[in-house]
Amino acid sequence: MKNTSDIQYLNYLEEFITENRKETFLNILQTRTKHFTVAIEDVFQLHNTSAVMRTCEVFGVQELNVIEEKYGKRIDKEIALGAQKWVDVKRYASASECIDNLKAKGYRIIATTPHENSCMLDEFDITQPAAIFFGTEKNGLSEEVMQKADGFLKIPMVGFTESLNISSSAAIVIQDITNRLRKSDINWRLNDDEMLDKRIDWSRKSIKDIDFITQKYLDQK
Repeated sequence: MKNTSDIQYLNYLEEFITENRKETFLNILQTRTKHFTVAIEDVFQLHNTSAVMRTCEVFGVQELNVIEEKYGKRIDKEIALGAQKWVDVKRYASASECIDNLKAKGYRIIATTPHENSCMLDEFDITQPAAIFFGTEKNGLSEEVMQKADGFLKIPMVGFTESLNISSSAAIVIQDITNRLRKSDINWRLNDDEMLDKRIDWSRKSIKDIDFITQKYLDQK
């Protein structure tokens, strides 16, 4: 459990935001999940990274993992449309670092791929926590990710085209699995400590001159 100082700090911060905003934070946090997390590997086009982040935010996936082994990019704020404030972005210098970290947290590593032996999206088992990996449309995921994956996932397609843009693929997969998750009896919501962390984080991001406000709080203690 969080100590009382965290709760006291939140109570102090909430004096500087409106009741409507506090209620909005609570309502949205009820829909957030870490049961699934998303990882994207070496996406060259900046707008695709931003678009996947926006998809995570819209469908309630709290964490996005970005592997930047080849391409280090800043987030395109115009396309993310503020999502970078509400989604936790974890950056990694290598695929192995990302995979090891996620496995240590208990996630299965699921590689999205058009391979014939892949599990179809509508058959994907949502009961276990999973990290869904997406690669580029041209090159797909690296061999390292494919070898270390615990499973594979495929979007059913019936046209001539064999692949989708990463932002389109991510939107289809994330919408499907989060929709099914919320209709299930799986314990997918954030726990109390995670909720408190995000309430503090989002409150801080909503307050102008937050450093000054925080210092005033510390001076009072």
